[in-house]
Amino acid sequence: MVAGPLPAPSGPGKDRLRLWIRLLRASRTIETELRERLRQEFNTTLPRFDVMAALYRAPEGMLMSDLSRFLLVSNGNVTGIIDRLVSEGLVMRARRNGDRRTSMVRLTEEGSKTFGVIAAAHEKWVGELLGNVSEDEARRLTGMLTSFRSNWEGREWQR
Repeated sequence: MVAGPLPAPSGPGKDRLRLWIRLLRASRTIETELRERLRQEFNTTLPRFDVMAALYRAPEGMLMSDLSRFLLVSNGNVTGIIDRLVSEGLVMRARRNGDRRTSMVRLTEEGSKTFGVIAAAHEKWVGELLGNVSEDEARRLTGMLTSFRSNWEGREWQR
């Protein structure tokens, strides 16, 4: 059997399949560009940026387990990033109520300042990358995707 090119999507789900492919392509393209700019401009990574962003939104700090859940990654993935941020003085870690099993983490003052600079550049880059999308289109598409998420989030998918 000789494999050839896949046929173009047709039939009742083709528009949704095309939408998925376009969303995926746009997401991957933008993510790749943001990763490269973060590396070049700030010698940092997107996962580090994501951790700092989560902590920036929680100035009182977060439990490590909550941070992992928020970022949808394992505790092990977050721990390595937090360890490096602590060693750089950008994050502080403390035991919660003397419990050696749970840690609270939060940005230091230096971490908040550093994140603010990086976040401003990140926002500018996203603006550049999505410059052809009007503010009205961005609000409308965000609303559609939020509605979509609320429709499927938490559901058990049938196979």
